[in-house]
Amino acid sequence: MSVLPSHLKYAQTHEWVYIDEDGNAVVGITDFAQDSLGELMSVTFPELGTDVSAEEDVMSLESVKTASEIYAPISGEIVEINEALEDEPELINDEPYDGGWLFKIAPHDDSELEDLMSDSEYQALIDSV
Repeated sequence: MSVLPSHLKYAQTHEWVYIDEDGNAVVGITDFAQDSLGELMSVTFPELGTDVSAEEDVMSLESVKTASEIYAPISGEIVEINEALEDEPELINDEPYDGGWLFKIAPHDDSELEDLMSDSEYQALIDSV
């Protein structure tokens, strides 16, 4: 069973999101997702200032096993990337909910969070895989 912080919202594509104290949406991938990908080798970030739509692929992660697209869980503008991952992509494996966050979005509409899953709903999804 994966660790699932209850304050996060989850997408069916295995991203998590929460709104930080500045009103930005912090996005990462779940423990289940990083475990499925295996050891991460490189990160291809979106451009700062890019406007993204919910469910749009915005970046990719490359592991020893595969490359995987990462999707925006909500719509908005990319305002920050986790530059530490350029030199240490393994932070995503080691700290998927902390130091391994991927990017931040200035949301267009916070109500899009309501379309995402709770921790228990996400757990049911990964249990069915």
